[in-house]
Amino acid sequence: MIRRVQEEIIQLIATSYDNITGIVVLKDNKITHENYFHEYNQNDTIHIASVTKSILSILIGIAIDKGFIKSLDQNVLDFFPDYQVKRREQVIQKVTVRHLLTMTAPYKFQSEPYTQVYSSEDWTKEVLDLLGGKDLNENFKYTTIGLQVLSGILINTTGHSVLNFANENLFKPLGIKKPNNLRIHNKQEHFDFLKGRHVNGWIMDPIGTNTAGWGLTLTTRDLAKIGQLYLNKGKWNNQQILSSKWVEDSTKAHSNYGELSYGYLWWIIDDQKNNCFAAIGDGGNIIYVDPDMKTVIAITSLFMPRAKDRITFIRKHILPLL
Repeated sequence: MIRRVQEEIIQLIATSYDNITGIVVLKDNKITHENYFHEYNQNDTIHIASVTKSILSILIGIAIDKGFIKSLDQNVLDFFPDYQVKRREQVIQKVTVRHLLTMTAPYKFQSEPYTQVYSSEDWTKEVLDLLGGKDLNENFKYTTIGLQVLSGILINTTGHSVLNFANENLFKPLGIKKPNNLRIHNKQEHFDFLKGRHVNGWIMDPIGTNTAGWGLTLTTRDLAKIGQLYLNKGKWNNQQILSSKWVEDSTKAHSNYGELSYGYLWWIIDDQKNNCFAAIGDGGNIIYVDPDMKTVIAITSLFMPRAKDRITFIRKHILPLL
């Protein structure tokens, strides 16, 4: 029966979810299902898009655990003492780290000014110039560019690059191979990275600051490990990588986007019915964690506009296997 259902899933992927490159299912800390497509394998990395945001959430949590960041309620500008606030700018002085993590920080743009930021020398400073605006209403405003400030905070507090801090405190303990630093120099290289079949690295700006909202490549198994770390409440091989309090706090609802709830750069799935949460990236990249079923599902995908919803796919076709 299970074999037949698995064959049906493979056929479904080929016909309706054909940009999927890998699926790893962990049940009770063991791989129960693993499959790859489009000539990918367990060692191939892929751009995980906005799943990068949830990795940054973990790094912020580790920085708090280690005392580099004292509180989420610290003002963002506390971490940039050399930044010159423009005249009459009041709102930016009230923005906290918590606002960034919950997507409730205000910005001066309606749509993301990718070209303006990514053509600049210092992406963090460019985003600081865009932070603030008319008022701090704490409305949910999803952003990718705006999170670049978190990378600057990590660098200024830890004294390490984001990549090196992540490698020493997250990747290495979990057995995740350290990505390379990667530069993009123009729009074509940016496009090639997003659409490339076999990309590797973590995008950084001209002064060496890694991206916070996108730009990281990992394997499908790597994503499954991140999910298992959270399912284990921050513990890996009897080592507490991340405090259980941060795992709990970051996967609680702190803001809302319509009917969806948001934690600290993690999406909360049906939080009134169960404890499921997910890291979700463009094109169909996802880490789905169901603590009640002790299950982690990681899916990597090639870039595709308006890819079919992976939550529906997981609940309708993968969870019944378990």
